[in-house]
Amino acid sequence: MHRYIKHCSIIGLWFFVLAFCLKFIHINEIEDGRLYLICSILQFLILFPTVLNVTGLFGLLFVNCYPDKPVLKRSSKYLPFETFMCFRVVTRGLYPQLVKTSLQRNIDICIKLGLSNYVFEVVTDEFIGIKESLNVREVVVPENYQTKHGSRYKARALQYCLEEGVNILSDNDWIIHLDEETLMTERSLIGVINFINDGQYEFGQGVITYANEEIVCWITTLADSVRVGIDYGLIRFTLGQLHRPIFNWKGSFIVANAGAEKSVSFDFGLEGSITEDCYFGMKAWEMGYRFNFIEGEMWEKSTFSVMDYIRQRRRWFLGISKVFLSNNIKLPYRTGLFFLLISQLSVPFLTASALTGIPKNSQLRIVFVVQTAIFMFIYIVGVMKSFQHHRCRWWLPLFAFFIAFPMSVVLSVLETSGTYWAITRWSQVGFHIVNKNISPVNNREIRIT
Repeated sequence: MHRYIKHCSIIGLWFFVLAFCLKFIHINEIEDGRLYLICSILQFLILFPTVLNVTGLFGLLFVNCYPDKPVLKRSSKYLPFETFMCFRVVTRGLYPQLVKTSLQRNIDICIKLGLSNYVFEVVTDEFIGIKESLNVREVVVPENYQTKHGSRYKARALQYCLEEGVNILSDNDWIIHLDEETLMTERSLIGVINFINDGQYEFGQGVITYANEEIVCWITTLADSVRVGIDYGLIRFTLGQLHRPIFNWKGSFIVANAGAEKSVSFDFGLEGSITEDCYFGMKAWEMGYRFNFIEGEMWEKSTFSVMDYIRQRRRWFLGISKVFLSNNIKLPYRTGLFFLLISQLSVPFLTASALTGIPKNSQLRIVFVVQTAIFMFIYIVGVMKSFQHHRCRWWLPLFAFFIAFPMSVVLSVLETSGTYWAITRWSQVGFHIVNKNISPVNNREIRIT
């Protein structure tokens, strides 16, 4: 209850600060008629992010973001119907040591919880040389392999795993999708097991944080904190309460029923290959499958450079745009992507509004105050959740509060660069591989308190 009060206090404080500042902003009259018309039209872009922001606010205020440590509802050794768990890691094979280090740490978590019926499946374009065992399997995608509809990149590798003769799973088994650097925690694995034992939903997803252990680039790590806030707000509400991936679906920390995944498939062609995760989520929703939110969090790293961050956002915007424009998914299941894309396009105008005092219309200014306060609140929660496992927790609220506004400007520049780069280079389709290869860390036991 005290954390809920803290949530409300933070957002209330932001409303007060922003309203106070806007009261004293002097707005110069725009004399040029055409410029005035353009500014009047652009100010209405403020309305588009409302749907996403309000949905995220509902998730943060009305769903407990500070749950108790999850406990196993049933023994981890006894999954329903002799269920088998496959942890599937897809990689190009460019960073074999990174894959091996992450693999070992994740296996250690499974051993700690006493999990027995599982396998780690490393799917790679280049042979890595992982020592195989009953619980480890390396799958090399043949260079000449092609899907029926011409899927490429990660979608091609994921589809290869579903082919007859390669797939070793039955329809009752479960697949947990991880990126090559994804680290499971005890909390997240417990959440996955409880989700599977619940048996009500075919697909689930949880939170990923980026500020754990060594931080390589502080700018990108702080920028990615907004993704953590979105996970706890927007994604938690749409998956946990509405049971639909209305606005997006990420590519890692996915738990999927093997039979359902095979039915949806990853053979989407080129239009679904840039952001295969988003296309898959919308298609699965259209086919009537059910979704839920998974408790616990997994760990990943933010991009190691600002340029990689911008390239990553460029790919995301380009890929999600192609999913939205696809005629192979019915429009009602793509509508949420429209709000997501328009919100991305409106980022520079929202920032300009904050710096210039636009909009002039009093009603729109109220909307602007509300939008900005909600966004800042989401970001502050993201920062606090990202750094919650660090030792000096007492300074987190103060740090998050004061870093929110300057980082929102930085975030705006980075996101806008990626978005408008995608628009100006629309025909340049590609899948940029982000470098997250750092020197191996000590295999310390992961402790979440």
